[in-house]
Amino acid sequence: MLRVMQRLVDLQSFAVITAVYVVCHGLTAWVVTPVQAIFLPEITVFASLIYLPHGVRVLAVWLLGWRAVLPLATGAFLSELMFTDASVRQLMEPVLLQSIAVGALSALAAFEIVKRVGWNLYAGRSRRISWTSLLTVGALASLINSAGQSAVFSGLIFPGDQLPVMAVYAAGDLIGLAVCMLGLTLIFRWLRLAGSRRPKE
Repeated sequence: MLRVMQRLVDLQSFAVITAVYVVCHGLTAWVVTPVQAIFLPEITVFASLIYLPHGVRVLAVWLLGWRAVLPLATGAFLSELMFTDASVRQLMEPVLLQSIAVGALSALAAFEIVKRVGWNLYAGRSRRISWTSLLTVGALASLINSAGQSAVFSGLIFPGDQLPVMAVYAAGDLIGLAVCMLGLTLIFRWLRLAGSRRPKE
C-alpha cells in the first residue's frame, strides 16, 4: 500500500511539473516572444529574454532532485509541439531532442556541482528557503544551459550571433527564475495572510 501511495505521489509530481512547465512556456511564447521579436528577431528563434520555464527547472530540481528531469523534459517536448511554429520546429528538428536534454539537465548539473563543493542546496536541508542560494544555483544552471544550447545550435546560429544568443539564454533564464521566485514569494505571502485571517475554532 505504501508503495502504491508513493507511485501516486510521483505521478502527481510528474503531472504538476510538466503542466507548470507547459504553462510557463506558453506565457513566454505568447507574451514575451512577440515583443522580443520586434527588437531581436534573429535571436528570438533561439532564446527568450524572460524564460519562465527556467524557474520551473530550478525549483523542480530543488524539490525533487534527479526525479524532476523526466517531467521537465516531457514539459519541454510538449511545449515545443504546442507553441513552436512548424517552420521553426522543422529548422531545429535535427537537434531538438539534444536541446531538450540540455535544458532538462542544466539545473540538476548545477545543483550537483555546488553539492560537490560542499553546498547542498536541495530542499529539506534547512527549514528556511534561501532565495539567494537558489538564485545563485539558478545562475550557474543558466550558464550551463546557455553554453549547452549554444553548442547544440552552433550549426544553426550565424557565427556573429553566437555571443548575443548565449547572452540572451543566460539572461533570459536568470530573469525567468527571478520572476518565478517573485511569484512564489507573493503566493506564499498570500497563503500566510489567508491562513492568519481564518477564524480560530
